[in-house]
Amino acid sequence: MNTKVVVFGLSTEGYDLACKIALNGGDVHIIDESTPSAIIIKPDTVKSYPNIKLLKDDEPLLSMVPIEVAISKAQYLFFAPRLRKTGQDSKTELNSKFKDAVSKIKKGSSVVYCLGTGFGGNSENILLLEHVTGLKTGKNVSYFYHPLNKLEEIPSFIGSYNGEADEKLVKLLSLGKTTKFVAIKTSEHLHAINTLKHFSETTCILEVCKFAKDQTTKSDLNLNDLNEIYLDKMVDSLFDLRSLGNSFEGASSMMYLINGSLKGVDGYIKKLIDEIRKVLKKKELKASRTKIVLFWSLDTYEMKGEKHEKLDELETKLKDYISDVESIQDYKNIFQNDKTTIIVACSKSDYNSISKLKSNDQVIIIKANPLCEIYTQK
Repeated sequence: MNTKVVVFGLSTEGYDLACKIALNGGDVHIIDESTPSAIIIKPDTVKSYPNIKLLKDDEPLLSMVPIEVAISKAQYLFFAPRLRKTGQDSKTELNSKFKDAVSKIKKGSSVVYCLGTGFGGNSENILLLEHVTGLKTGKNVSYFYHPLNKLEEIPSFIGSYNGEADEKLVKLLSLGKTTKFVAIKTSEHLHAINTLKHFSETTCILEVCKFAKDQTTKSDLNLNDLNEIYLDKMVDSLFDLRSLGNSFEGASSMMYLINGSLKGVDGYIKKLIDEIRKVLKKKELKASRTKIVLFWSLDTYEMKGEKHEKLDELETKLKDYISDVESIQDYKNIFQNDKTTIIVACSKSDYNSISKLKSNDQVIIIKANPLCEIYTQK
């Protein structure tokens, strides 16, 4: 009999999980939080719709069952919701969705938590799980910590309540031999290390590049692939970093690292805005005769809303200087007008697309990388 699985959250990460599990023989349902039904994902579905965008664009008529029925029959429930709120509202939204996800699980099932938490975050989840269901973790229900992020293509660890491996989970996820099952606390520490390594390296680069003033230095630094790091990559896993920061109170070396990284990202946003203002001044452009286009092809369905948040922040702050600011997902949507257009490419793929346009006096392209390079047609 196939293992019955429910993925809570029609997110990119959730759909990718559902597809993988379906191809590995699992009986999978995925829950779209905006509807009262769970969608059945079969191998044929995966072949027709290998990613969530194709599925949502086509809106096929797929078999569905009530959410309560799907969850009550699930042997494994993966929690991978779409989150878009920020600050304390984000925590409230997260807890509310987690309650909804686990409220109907049965005795003997397993919950797999797919969002990054800080220290003690999983203990809070387990308490909430036990409070909502009346089940005892490690006795009536199992709990696993499997944070999904872009920092690791292949997960190096999965946290389990007792630190023991789960062979069914290994088969469902096609886990390699390099993936180890460890205790929950250990998994939180490992995830914290991965998150801090990413942001510490990024912050060092951003801070050092602030001192690159002359063109010769900037050109030389480009030889070290610094121009390959864009805003899109800078804010990867910002949700996880903030979650880690919420684990601590008061001053400590850990908080120094976390706050330094958060300030590094915020400082880069300020630098990018300053560089745009310098372009206006250098080229003697009037704000009323200039349009700014933020080109950032974001994933509409990703779990965490950190990139959407930063795009909104950048757009809002730029409007303090120039009223005509627009964000787009496709460079083909850039319409030429009688204004000078400054296009900010926020990811490497965005830049590769936008560089097809000819840069001229009416179109100025700025790379949102540590050096904020201005693209010129060669």
